[in-house]
Amino acid sequence: MASEFSRTLSLLRQERGVSQRTAAGDLGISQALLSHYENGIREPGLAFVVRACDYYHVSADFILGRTLSRDGSMLTTEEILSASEPGNVLQGSVLATLQSKLLSGAVGVLFGLLGKLGDKQAINAAAAYLGTAVYQLYRHFYRAAGANEAYFSLDPAGCTMDAASADMKLSELTYARALRGQAARKADFPDLSAEALAAAYPGRNQSLTQVLSGADARLSSLTERDT
Repeated sequence: MASEFSRTLSLLRQERGVSQRTAAGDLGISQALLSHYENGIREPGLAFVVRACDYYHVSADFILGRTLSRDGSMLTTEEILSASEPGNVLQGSVLATLQSKLLSGAVGVLFGLLGKLGDKQAINAAAAYLGTAVYQLYRHFYRAAGANEAYFSLDPAGCTMDAASADMKLSELTYARALRGQAARKADFPDLSAEALAAAYPGRNQSLTQVLSGADARLSSLTERDT
């Protein structure tokens, strides 16, 4: 939580366009102390958190990294996507940080649940699936930036969407088969009710809900186009 707070505090100041010195003066502390807060060297007291929330017009849950919404409520997928529109304050590193929090929170819940189930094959297959997705996206970025692709052992010609899709599909099939095997053996699956997930993964559960909702909406839209 401390790392989330320090990162968010720094991003909010940058977003507001004020120097560390100015923000420190407005918040009634020294620049050195604000620097310590923003770099995670020291943790502030409740009084400072309240002042910072008022100063940046955000909720305490947001500044502490417990939610992606500034007012403490859940952001919709449309709101997150619209944050990239020209003129919107959530651009560049701020938008990237929000999306990173969203996905890392959702993945954290998934692997937390898989860890409780304890199936090594399912855990490794899930990691392989997500790893290939990250590999493919990063390699597109790498290529567009004009970097030397000799960094990778796989020849550029072999790095295609078809190859990545095949690898991810194989990982998905392995993952699903492992889970079916656990179900057939009547394994003790974790409680997936909203209440249980919220209690086990406070904050991160909201990220999972948003990721699932967004993907469900996109996939439903694609299905409707085909019919």
